[in-house]
Amino acid sequence: MADSRRPAAAVRTVARLRPFASTIFAEMTDLAIRHDAINLGQGFPDVDGPPQMLEIARQAIADGVNQYPPGSGIPALRQAVAADRADRYGLEHDPDCEVLVTVGATEAISAAVLGLVEPGEEVLLTEPYYDSYAAAVALAGATRRTVPLARAGAGFVLDVDALRAAITDRTRMLIVNTPHNPTGTVYDETALTALAELACEHDLLLLSDEVYEHLVFDGRRHIPLASLPGMAERTVTVSSAAKTFNVTGWKIGWALGPRELIDAVRAAKQFLTFVGGAPFQPAVAHALTHEQNWIRSMRDDLQRKRTLLSDALKGAGFGVLDSAGTYFVCADLTPLGYRDGVAFCRELPERIGVAAVPVSVFVDDTQAWNHLVRFAFCKRDDVLAEAVDRLRTLQEAL
Repeated sequence: MADSRRPAAAVRTVARLRPFASTIFAEMTDLAIRHDAINLGQGFPDVDGPPQMLEIARQAIADGVNQYPPGSGIPALRQAVAADRADRYGLEHDPDCEVLVTVGATEAISAAVLGLVEPGEEVLLTEPYYDSYAAAVALAGATRRTVPLARAGAGFVLDVDALRAAITDRTRMLIVNTPHNPTGTVYDETALTALAELACEHDLLLLSDEVYEHLVFDGRRHIPLASLPGMAERTVTVSSAAKTFNVTGWKIGWALGPRELIDAVRAAKQFLTFVGGAPFQPAVAHALTHEQNWIRSMRDDLQRKRTLLSDALKGAGFGVLDSAGTYFVCADLTPLGYRDGVAFCRELPERIGVAAVPVSVFVDDTQAWNHLVRFAFCKRDDVLAEAVDRLRTLQEAL
């Protein structure tokens, strides 16, 4: 008779990941469908990317670009990624050994943690954090330590002193995300310089998640960590086509860094998915090279939509926090007499036909953050206008 018991390793893996298997995103989607609600909780756009990029992907499929591409990504895409970083930031990467194409930024993050962090070492996160960070740390058998962003006026700032205090002799890596999901915070040069000095002082590796690098508003600029003194040799930078070109379903991302670090990322990545979608890679290579004007236009349009949604949330009675970048704006429930963001988000679709996500699903200290809710503004104008109309009815619905 076959042994029906699950292998011990599988049990350990399930146990490691269970704390991060939040169903809130699926639950909010189900509630949105059930109540015909507008889903402002999910962070993906409902507008297509550049038409020529889409046509190149279609043509690639028709031309038979449907088998495994090279493990590191097609040369044209690696070259385009390297050229883009050089043109915009003055950062030089050898496309043959310092650029790795991945199945989205999420795989790049997981492969970087698995490839560069040993079991028992510590990874330091700022919270709120993108949920895959914690799962990647757990899969690596490492220990997660978290430091919250500090509240400053109507927004948040990086608390470098708190990060310094959290470092121990076992800390191996610091994961940094700017522009920041879910708060929309963009770290300024002063904060990033202090962070770079801290990393050099303690000889830390940096994993820099820059997937929203193009989506920075109000004249601000994105500063890559790798561009700061002492950072190029210790930083793996992650970005992707998903948020830049409105193709979250294509799952084309990349990791950049010095060869010895990218070799370690590649060693883990090849046993996760091996390769990403072949016909999408030439399309993304084209877009990086030829669609910068489209990116700027999209960014300006998102800035307009951010202001529109922020104003609507203020009018509905929320305390609205500043959003300097990304797709997201966070709102404080306490002016409405609420503090339980999870309960509020579960009620909102039925009350007014809008879905959102509680910020507490992105943190360890849930009570400290459960009064905040994240809304996404990366939607078509007609969808956003209808959401704004529904938000105007909130006071009557409570």
